[in-house]
Amino acid sequence: MSGGVDSSVAAGLLIEEGHEVVGATLKLWGGVSDSGCCSVADVDDARRVAQMLGIDHHVFNYTEEFERHVVEPFVRAHVAGQSPNPCIECNRHIKFDLLFERAQRLGFDAVATGHHAQVLSRDGAHYLVRGADDQKDQSYVLGYLREDQLAVLVLPIGNMNKSEVRSHAERLGLRTWDKPDSQDVCFIEASKGREVFLRQRIAFTTAKIVDRATGEVVGETEAAELMTVGQRRGVLPGRDGEKRYVAKVDIGAGRIEVGRLDDVLITVIRLDASSLSFAHEPLKDGSVVLAQWSAHGTAQPATVRFEGDWWLELHAPARPVAAGQSVVFYRADEPAIVEGAAIVSP
Repeated sequence: MSGGVDSSVAAGLLIEEGHEVVGATLKLWGGVSDSGCCSVADVDDARRVAQMLGIDHHVFNYTEEFERHVVEPFVRAHVAGQSPNPCIECNRHIKFDLLFERAQRLGFDAVATGHHAQVLSRDGAHYLVRGADDQKDQSYVLGYLREDQLAVLVLPIGNMNKSEVRSHAERLGLRTWDKPDSQDVCFIEASKGREVFLRQRIAFTTAKIVDRATGEVVGETEAAELMTVGQRRGVLPGRDGEKRYVAKVDIGAGRIEVGRLDDVLITVIRLDASSLSFAHEPLKDGSVVLAQWSAHGTAQPATVRFEGDWWLELHAPARPVAAGQSVVFYRADEPAIVEGAAIVSP
């Protein structure tokens, strides 16, 4: 129970179905937070909802593990000029690893969350499926879940849209019924942002901004670590007035390459082989999938290639994808079903 409306309703609906439910909130961040599911106010909301529902509520402290598996890799990735996804790493290592292990040790039959996704049971196997609400679907951040995890995962609101969830919350009399959704990285204060957070932990690098087509130096940044491949916002247009996109971030060389959209489009994505994860059978060379590399992006047709390294051969050019980002594979013949995930390699 994160303290938000989704997990609150998930708990309430399971109680109505007759299940014995215990609420668990994870204390993850030991620093200051004013957003997401790490703030003191969110923990308090979860506790109060549990009281309203008449269930036991526990707070599990995973601050050290969160620092090690989520925060430190987030910082290291920026130092390397990469763009990590901390929410995915939190789900992978904390919520669906440590929490699942604890639930098993304590004798629980299943773990339920308020994620907008679904679990499909078919022929004795379990599959992660997109949530019914296209605008809130969270299957992307759960793309690393394995069969053994999916088998004991319950997602009570995955078949609803957000308005239905809020209607249930109001009907149940939950204090979180009109609480806004969190939009930010939970351990970064929304009022200060990523730059302030990183500046407290690393020294920024000055870099030249170079037009990759002409080699011309078109500007300079005092914080190359804040530049992201594919980024358009904050990048000055060229002399032709056309928008420029970040094509490459080279921290060591102090160089940021930018270009017009036509100059930076890609047709292949290299994957980190050690990060490949599949719920069932691994994908094979030549497999056609739908690949999605951002939480709210559109899945794109691609062919899996294995030629020494793992690659995705895109069926249509796309904007460049930053190293460190996750790519989630959906079935080409059943686009709502997740097949696996991997991290983009530098």
